[in-house]
Amino acid sequence: MIFSPQSEDVVQHPTRPLAQILLSQTWRPCPIWEKILPILPGLPSTSKDNVYRPRHPRLSPLWQCLHDHFYDFVQHVDTYETAYGYFRPVVEDVVNKFIDCGDLTKGFARARCPTCGEELLVAFSCKGRYLCPSCHQKKVLLFAEFILSQVLFPVPHRQYVFTIPKMLRIYFRNDRKLLGNLASLARDCTLQFLQTLLGLPNGKLGMVVSIQTFGEFLKNFHPHLHTLTADGLFTDSGTFTVMPTDTDLKPLEELFRVRVIQMLLDQDLLPQERAERLLSWRNSGFSVYAGHSLRPDQSLSLERTARYIIRNTFSLEKMLYHEEDNTVIYQCDKVHPQTKRDYEVFSIGEFIAAITQHIPEKRAQMVRYYGWYSNRSRGKRRLAKEALQSPFDDLEVIDVSDYSPKPVPTKKWRELIAKVWEVDPLLCPRCGSVMFIRALTDDPSQVKQLLKALDLYDALLPREAPARSPPKSQQSDLTLDLTETQIPLDELYLN
Repeated sequence: MIFSPQSEDVVQHPTRPLAQILLSQTWRPCPIWEKILPILPGLPSTSKDNVYRPRHPRLSPLWQCLHDHFYDFVQHVDTYETAYGYFRPVVEDVVNKFIDCGDLTKGFARARCPTCGEELLVAFSCKGRYLCPSCHQKKVLLFAEFILSQVLFPVPHRQYVFTIPKMLRIYFRNDRKLLGNLASLARDCTLQFLQTLLGLPNGKLGMVVSIQTFGEFLKNFHPHLHTLTADGLFTDSGTFTVMPTDTDLKPLEELFRVRVIQMLLDQDLLPQERAERLLSWRNSGFSVYAGHSLRPDQSLSLERTARYIIRNTFSLEKMLYHEEDNTVIYQCDKVHPQTKRDYEVFSIGEFIAAITQHIPEKRAQMVRYYGWYSNRSRGKRRLAKEALQSPFDDLEVIDVSDYSPKPVPTKKWRELIAKVWEVDPLLCPRCGSVMFIRALTDDPSQVKQLLKALDLYDALLPREAPARSPPKSQQSDLTLDLTETQIPLDELYLN
């Protein structure tokens, strides 16, 4: 029998650590899991049989939470706009795609074993970012692999974190385009700082910037930058000058503070009086953190850092969804300085608002490559290298001596599954042969026909969601005003 925890103890003891609460509370049978587990085949096996078991998104507390309550959340979204920002159309699009992610009734790839005839259905994914744990994790792994193999040079690197004070964060929440300006300012400040420090006015920076808007406790919109930066400057001659290990970063922090404040003044967002106040404060809320220098041979540390800087907004392992009282408990790695506890308790609407406020706009560049690592610089170096080749090198020579067809539908998908779970997803669970993709099926009539033939269609239909409110009007009278009168002082200074 499957059990899930009750949350009465969390309400009665709001300051107790979450680990103590979980150890002391009672547990109840979870009926929805009881219905799903026997129906869906391919659950992860406890035995080490080295066979791939497809994931089942509907067992996820995130899927259950959004499936049951997102519709009602949209109808009452005005309730949460003061604390979490106005509702954006991209949120609804991303959430709806996530609810269909991994759903066989929406289409699938058919893998077949050539030896024994065993078939495997692989559902399509939503390919979303900063919401779907599975799809975003794939992007994280691909990003880390790309960074290490195609971008970084064999020089020391360091992670920087640029943060801004709370009173300025609302500007970036209401105008997401300012996040790109913030990344450009971090690049300009770092370049100027290193050029002055190393005495290389023509030196070039190598920097990868990841824009993040979330913090440990999810609730607040917390725009900041994580960068993976070459620990020094490149020159056109191909040399690299390393930054001294005992460098004081206070000048970089002050430069960043002045540039950000000036940018907001130029945008007519920050009043002059408030700008002068920020510049006069001894502890302004701006900070620049620098991690330890990582040598080129520390590939594992570099890979972990690359994954960390574009990690997902939240972790499923820290989430507990309580269906009875419509609350979500989210465990944190730190103790909150005000609540003195290592977890947050959300209502369903608050949790949905908290995680969806961090979904980026479509085509928004959340990762940027600057200087020596920019796409333009990498392209120029590649073209220069090709220009130095001998004319005879242009002759095409194809070595087919070791060629053998590989029945791999999507090489990256197979490699990433094997890297994370240490199993090959295309190995036949019956005989161990390599399976091949027989067909891709997304036509609704064909999907329904095939699933009914396998006696799976009725079992895979989504569970009925709770009763919903009447549909909200498609017309919206929402207007956005970024002037000072739109920003309450208590929100600026007390959040």
